[in-house]
Amino acid sequence: MVARRRMCRSFSDRPLPLGALDRALTLATRAPSAGNTQGWAFVVLEGQDTERFWRYAAEGSWLEKPDHPGLLRAPAVVLPLASRASYVERYSEPDKASTGPDRVGQWQVPYWLVDAAFATMLFLLGLEQEGLGALFFALQRPAGPLLQELGVPAGWEPLGAVALGWPSPDDKPSRSASRPRKGLAEVVHRGTWPAR
Repeated sequence: MVARRRMCRSFSDRPLPLGALDRALTLATRAPSAGNTQGWAFVVLEGQDTERFWRYAAEGSWLEKPDHPGLLRAPAVVLPLASRASYVERYSEPDKASTGPDRVGQWQVPYWLVDAAFATMLFLLGLEQEGLGALFFALQRPAGPLLQELGVPAGWEPLGAVALGWPSPDDKPSRSASRPRKGLAEVVHRGTWPAR
């Protein structure tokens, strides 16, 4: 399943299988999380609600002439969100007192984004397991108006969005997919990074 996963940019207008989206989202909740904080959330837009997403998230010129028109047929769009405040709150609890909430801002890596990314990857794999296609992509416009339209509380930041549905027969891999994957010898360095 993992080896065959790839991004899909064109969807058919077939409805999603009953329960498939919830099964994939349930799998996402099993992602690892610093302090088991689970500072992620997903806003799910289906059917007509996807039009609101595109209106607020995409540039008007792109909507008039999208480079991937089949993307607009996706029957659902999911926004994965991360909350820094959840980690500040969690690291204020007694079992995390040695780390402390004041140190959350000093972390070399913002774990609220890492954890939300882990959950999003599990969501993508769950969709693959259901036989569905998905595309993770960046929002083209500032997220504020979209989040306000969707009633998202302050402090939650989107990682991007996931469009999903049945892949259309006209879906083609992106040009980037023709780049070869790096082999283990190129990405795994045992004991030390080799000199060039």
